[in-house]
Amino acid sequence: MNLLSWNGVLLAAVGSPSVLVYFQQANLAGKVIVLFLIVFSLLAWTVMIGKYIDLTRLRELNRHLETLLGNTDSLLRLDPSMHKHAHGPYAALVRDALSAYFRAYGNTVTQSARISHVENSLQRAVAAATIEYESKMVLLGSIVTGAPFLGLLGTVWGVMDAFGSIALQNSASIQSMAPGVSGALLTTVAGLLVAIPAVFGYNYLLTRTKILITELENFASSLADRFELDARKYEEEKQVEDA
Repeated sequence: MNLLSWNGVLLAAVGSPSVLVYFQQANLAGKVIVLFLIVFSLLAWTVMIGKYIDLTRLRELNRHLETLLGNTDSLLRLDPSMHKHAHGPYAALVRDALSAYFRAYGNTVTQSARISHVENSLQRAVAAATIEYESKMVLLGSIVTGAPFLGLLGTVWGVMDAFGSIALQNSASIQSMAPGVSGALLTTVAGLLVAIPAVFGYNYLLTRTKILITELENFASSLADRFELDARKYEEEKQVEDA
């Protein structure tokens, strides 16, 4: 290859087509798929950032309530509503447990029955908080799984159109086939660009969610133990007050 040929190769490399050119070369289905993938990418980043902020906020609220309960002598002396000073999953567990205890207390059932009501309310509250922790993760997982397949669909469709167009021509050449193939491959690239960041974000958020759920279950278990201990003390104090 002579010097002029090498210069032509270099100029072609420098002036290589951009993503916009590949997008223009794609067929209608490929363009629609790329636009869908752009929307999915924006949606995935919105979910990941929002979920990270939500999990961080919930953990801070839980830590605040743990500090508040650590400075409390008896859980049964707390305000059952707790709306003004505490929010978050841990606060919801405490509110539900207090409501269940005093609701059973008003029906003059035994102490063991009241503790059983508290444990049942804690189980329901843990289930509700788990749903809150795992919210939006299904959407993010669907994007992670579906984006590469959607990109592959666009590529196969585009290549099929490119070969179909060549079949209708009298002569086939790489110059006539290359634009359609490059436009078709753009959808696969777009699908991977959506899925790769989303899969890292999904795995990170899923790990944090599992940790928070485990901490929630441990808190509910310790809360049930403390309710049982505080209930005995509360009964003794009530008997002294009534006497």
